[in-house]
Amino acid sequence: MPALSGVSLLSFALNVPGPVAVARLVAEGATAVKIEPPAGDPLAAYSRPWYDALHAGVTVVPLDLKRDAGRDALEPLLARADVVITSQRPGALARLGLSPAALVARHPHLRVVAIVGDTAAPEVPGHDVTYQAEAGLLRADLPATFVADLAGAADAVTAVLLALREPAGACHVVGLRDALTAFAAPGRYGLTRPEGCFGGADPAYNVYAAADGVVAVAALEPHFRARFYAALGLPLNAPLHETMQARTCAAWAAFARAHDVPLSVASHA
Repeated sequence: MPALSGVSLLSFALNVPGPVAVARLVAEGATAVKIEPPAGDPLAAYSRPWYDALHAGVTVVPLDLKRDAGRDALEPLLARADVVITSQRPGALARLGLSPAALVARHPHLRVVAIVGDTAAPEVPGHDVTYQAEAGLLRADLPATFVADLAGAADAVTAVLLALREPAGACHVVGLRDALTAFAAPGRYGLTRPEGCFGGADPAYNVYAAADGVVAVAALEPHFRARFYAALGLPLNAPLHETMQARTCAAWAAFARAHDVPLSVASHA
């Protein structure tokens, strides 16, 4: 039997962190109902395929919680839920009568997991890219993924599991900026700064332009490093930019297989 069989979730969480967390919990056997405003979840407009994938097995109920009829329809759903997940700012939830304290006062059996941007300043608006900027994870370009959102989703899953082991009425607040703190540790300790060994200073651990694309080299361990440079016929730790540009991505992939070195062609997916 799935680990979370019999656990009922009720989610108000929109965009990325909440739906990702709920999808993971549903995959472990929980049942989930999601309340969406009349306009729907913005994620559906950004990427309908991802929205559909995350909501497979989730019952979506449109409700206008700014109206009495919507709030009345919500109460039976709250009564049947074990855990409520939110992602709105505390002030907005309070105005709707959906703060953790208000929910537990009306339904003492509930556990609540509230996803916010920053637990230290939960009313300050922000999104993944702003939290990455504050954490020192951005360079010149927009990030390739939603690190804060996905880290926050993982923390929300953990918070739900913890809440289910605690007495009824337990409340957890998960911060996206807080979740990013662990991910930013390599930069704080200098590893991924430009002068750090993982930030470009080590030629054997870097990203290079090939003749027709981009390849990543990670010959970090001494045996991989020695084998890599020997196969190239270059002195250990010699610069590699010109060397890497001389071959196509397919040629570098074949080189990696032939010499058993950690080198991958960058995907454009």
